[in-house]
Amino acid sequence: MIDKLAYIHPDAKIGNNVTIGPWTYIGADVEIGDDCWFSSHVVVKGPTVIGKGNKFYQFASVGEDCQDKKFAGEATRLIIGDNNVIRESVTIHRGTTQDNWETRIGSNNLFMAYVHIAHDCVVGNNVIMSNNASIAGHVHVGDYAILGGMTGVHQFVKIGAHAFTAGYSLILNDVPPFVMASGQPAVPRGLNSEGLKRRGFSKESQLAVRRAYKTLYRNGLTVEEAVEQLKEAAEDDEQVKLLVDFIASSNRGIVR
Repeated sequence: MIDKLAYIHPDAKIGNNVTIGPWTYIGADVEIGDDCWFSSHVVVKGPTVIGKGNKFYQFASVGEDCQDKKFAGEATRLIIGDNNVIRESVTIHRGTTQDNWETRIGSNNLFMAYVHIAHDCVVGNNVIMSNNASIAGHVHVGDYAILGGMTGVHQFVKIGAHAFTAGYSLILNDVPPFVMASGQPAVPRGLNSEGLKRRGFSKESQLAVRRAYKTLYRNGLTVEEAVEQLKEAAEDDEQVKLLVDFIASSNRGIVR
């Protein structure tokens, strides 16, 4: 399953049933789980740990040194979960000592061609990043978020779970869970109602989130006033609580 033209460093650890195509480079301090598939011309450098069932397409660069000028060659890490699809020319960099020493990717994500994930990012599960979407250093992306093509996310920004950014969006502030955002810079454009339906949220929960969105964005309240009003609803619905907790933890402020 390993092509004779591939290079595997002697210290790399390769799981069972792994396919590695020609001219793919697997460096030192790389650990690859079972059932992974690598096309030709993929580069993986370490320290990097890759879970099971991941697919890497040609010219992907995984675990490379970050593009932070403060980086001095420290043995920072990249951690990747299971069953991710990493398409052509995707770049994923390791972490820095200025954060937790690692970049972390969850499971069941789709990163389309030319996606860039910078140092110290944390990406959850079931995330879709469309072609050329790029997230700068220290960005956090929640579960089931979707980033449209050419979306650019500023460093230290947080994208909430189930959020949606339209193509060509410039994200300078945090995007709360369930919110759709677009523009340059991006502003809120409504609730990701279709995403709520597709993921099986109850009608009661969908209604609670819609009311929360109205309180936050359409009642003329400040963020602080809106959050205060939403605290009672958050006690009865965990999705509203997710929204309130996200806003409370925001350092950059949310899109408005």
